[in-house]
Amino acid sequence: MPRTLLTIPVGHESGLTSTSLGLVRGLDRIGVDVGFYKPLTRQPGEERSTALIRLTTPLRPPDSLPGEYLEERLSAGALNDLMEEVVARAAPVFDAHDVVIIEGVNPSTTQLYSGRVNGAMAKALDADVILVTSAGDDEPQHVAEMLAIATDQYRVGEQVRVIGCVVNRLPGGDAEAGKQLKSALEGHHLSLVGAVPYEAGLTWPRVLDIGREIGARVLHEGDMERRVKGIAICAQAIPGALRWIREGQLVLVPGDRHDVLLAGCLAVLNGMQLAGVLLTVGVEPDPAIWHIARKARETGLPFLIVDDLTYEAGMRLHDLKPEVPPDDRDRANLVMRHFADSLDQSFLQGLAAPDHPRRLSPAAFRHQLVEMARSADKRIVLPEGTEPRTLQAAVRCAERGISRCVLLGDPDEVHNAADGVGLVLPDSIEVVDPATVAEQFVPRLMELRKHKGVTEDVARDALTDPIMVGTMMLREGYVDGLVAGAVHTTAYTVRPAMQVIRTSPGSRLVSSVFFMCLPDEVVIYGDCAVNPDPDAEGLADIALQSAGSARAFGIEPRVAMISFSTGTSGAGADVEKVAEATRIARQRDPGLMIDGPLQYDAAAIASVGRSKAPHSPVAGRATVFIFPDLNTGNTTYKAVQRSADVVSIGPMLQGLAKPVNDLSRGALIEDIVYTIALTAIQAHTD
Repeated sequence: MPRTLLTIPVGHESGLTSTSLGLVRGLDRIGVDVGFYKPLTRQPGEERSTALIRLTTPLRPPDSLPGEYLEERLSAGALNDLMEEVVARAAPVFDAHDVVIIEGVNPSTTQLYSGRVNGAMAKALDADVILVTSAGDDEPQHVAEMLAIATDQYRVGEQVRVIGCVVNRLPGGDAEAGKQLKSALEGHHLSLVGAVPYEAGLTWPRVLDIGREIGARVLHEGDMERRVKGIAICAQAIPGALRWIREGQLVLVPGDRHDVLLAGCLAVLNGMQLAGVLLTVGVEPDPAIWHIARKARETGLPFLIVDDLTYEAGMRLHDLKPEVPPDDRDRANLVMRHFADSLDQSFLQGLAAPDHPRRLSPAAFRHQLVEMARSADKRIVLPEGTEPRTLQAAVRCAERGISRCVLLGDPDEVHNAADGVGLVLPDSIEVVDPATVAEQFVPRLMELRKHKGVTEDVARDALTDPIMVGTMMLREGYVDGLVAGAVHTTAYTVRPAMQVIRTSPGSRLVSSVFFMCLPDEVVIYGDCAVNPDPDAEGLADIALQSAGSARAFGIEPRVAMISFSTGTSGAGADVEKVAEATRIARQRDPGLMIDGPLQYDAAAIASVGRSKAPHSPVAGRATVFIFPDLNTGNTTYKAVQRSADVVSIGPMLQGLAKPVNDLSRGALIEDIVYTIALTAIQAHTD
């Protein structure tokens, strides 16, 4: 039987769902095979915790039994029958995992049965109990007493089922509050296994969510994914209203207050990113004003409208619950990470069976990247220093200690760009004006490129490009790695590195890998971004580089050389190239587990591997997939990524003497964060 943990709320708005999500993420990222199930719910429709688990993980827990059925069984006195059904529905989850998180039933003001049902589930599932509550404004001693009283409901003779308590909404950044709470709980023989600080950003809904909740009509859709950090009710004239028109605000104003509308649009055109505009009293803007506002709308500014009076609309917005909607993947992942980070890591480590092997799940891999990057403590230069996603990624890296980022750009432009997306750059982020440092690199660039006839003027002209400046900073040891490409092509990003960094000793070429976060494991694909048609020597080089990358990131390399045929079942130049590359790689690294040619299914699926290549040490269990050419590699990685909704991290470049990595121009902020982490780790292992 797996270890079963039942999360039980103590009080209203305890943060039960967030805690359950955090436990799943925290266990998954340390390699524990964790499952989830919420057997019973009070809410109609799709149960929210289950929906969020399905949204953010590969898990597919069974549906919850609905509230109407729960009440019907209780009113019929059939609690024991209900528990039998819960156990039966939970059985497939128990069979599939080592640890299972069971989420209890939330209390309500009108339904008083949640305590009885949660107690029955604890017994029926033989579960250890984690009590979950919210500190709010209560004193630590009061919170501890409340949890101690709740603990008495889960006693079996002298044995107490409660193994720990999670307390949410602690004052943000107040370490002393956590210490006092821990001490107060210990006085009642209870353990604090999670002290979760309040984080305002986790409560920010999207404009989409607000519009959906209050039934607003959309006048102009724009970017409905923008986060609403606050509500600006603009009842004053412009000088007073300007105090409230700030980044991230949803401006609430009657549709005929044209002065406020124009002021908001002017602020947007000056770089301030408002969340949106919500017009009240059902009045649409005058057509002439609406026409003037078109440039602001073109920035993605959404406009919604409701028929309510401004005061009524404001009260409805005030009363919205800060719950994560079941389709908000980004916010759900932020909540999961925040809660997982706040849990006692030694407690999590002790939950799994000690003799069970840990797996490298996608969450575990990403967590490992962050921890390895923190330990590396490297300086990474970001030449696209005014690009908004890059700025946000740099701030996140600073907050999480992933790297010491150096932004290249005119300092005024960098800080203005940061202001435009509501960021304050921490002191740990360095801003360097490339124009002020370029001149010192002119002589060295001339020396490095003299074989190409580079003159002083040509070198000076090349150094007007921030990417070349960043590359020279890396070449001369001022920084440890470089990440760019958010607004530049791969060729533009990599060319300076090829010119002045060049390949590492023993490498014939530069190649790339993607870390493919499949549902149950992380594998490596190479080369999917750089070399169009490598010869056998080049393909062998790519295989050896990729195996080295796998080792560096904690993945045991079992290398499959992919072809359209397995073994000797096919013939032709393409198959012969793969066979020859396999031979060369084996010769250069006799200890490496490598085999080829292998078809993809023979390499990836155990049953197919046993059938097609029964004596292969790699077939059916490959962790590194080497494709014969760029056409095959790029097509395969994108097909898997998009069709199977797989997160891919990369491309990570290999073979350079110092780490330089390229971003997709469609990269998300998290993509940039993890690429910076990869680069920091490469700099540490090179």
